[in-house]
Amino acid sequence: MTKNLDKEGLNSIVDNYQLFYVDLWGVVHNGVSLHTEAIKALNEITKKGKDFILLTNAPRPNFAVKSFLEKLGMEKEIRDHVFTSGEAALIYLRKNLSNKLFFHVGPPRDFDLFKDFEKMRSKNIKKCEYILCTGLFDDHNEDLKYYKDLFEKNIEKKMICTNPDLIVDRGNTREFCAGSVAMVFEKMGGEVVYFGKPYPEVYNQSTNNQNKRILSIGDNLNTDIKGANLLNYDSLLITNGIHKNEIKEKGIDNVSKSYEVICNYIQSELKW
Repeated sequence: MTKNLDKEGLNSIVDNYQLFYVDLWGVVHNGVSLHTEAIKALNEITKKGKDFILLTNAPRPNFAVKSFLEKLGMEKEIRDHVFTSGEAALIYLRKNLSNKLFFHVGPPRDFDLFKDFEKMRSKNIKKCEYILCTGLFDDHNEDLKYYKDLFEKNIEKKMICTNPDLIVDRGNTREFCAGSVAMVFEKMGGEVVYFGKPYPEVYNQSTNNQNKRILSIGDNLNTDIKGANLLNYDSLLITNGIHKNEIKEKGIDNVSKSYEVICNYIQSELKW
């Protein structure tokens, strides 16, 4: 049975856990501004002597996301807890593919992910050895059919996807993420290697999580909550996130069932 923490707050269960995985976008900020109550909750977790990781499916290195959070006004003590899907992918790319030609699918702002091996970037998808997907092109950010046409004769190449999220809400605007492009590629028969939630590697790279009681907090059932379920962590879903309308219409039990996940707790916003 899913428990609602709106009245009791996160403080009512904090002593049950040693480590908290906290999603960024949709929980701590909305792409435009920080959520004040979430920041308070993170500070209180620290005061309790507990640890947290700001685990995000951002297709960029840690330093780039920390820089973005600084511009939003987040203090350094909190920013230092960031770990991104981009960082996890970068570790893999440096180790395995840094001398292979790749074709980048995504916006220019993600270039910092591969600046160490930018000379291996091919502007022609036919000549690449693998496809690196960090998102959608700025001029094709609403049309997934464009990517189906792009991949049609290149489906034998492996794709590295640095953000498994399908969608994100930037303020009040819903946008496609790299996961939607990767899904097109997969449905066409292509092979995708994912870095980010719900896949275990990003959790395990982020910190020493062995033998700890863990709570995963996020607003995405497909990534935050499914990842928690796969790793046998408890989970807290923030219901004012991307599933807000679904939950309002059908209720948390029905929505959880439709995504084949289990939520231990819900809260409309992360609040101490």
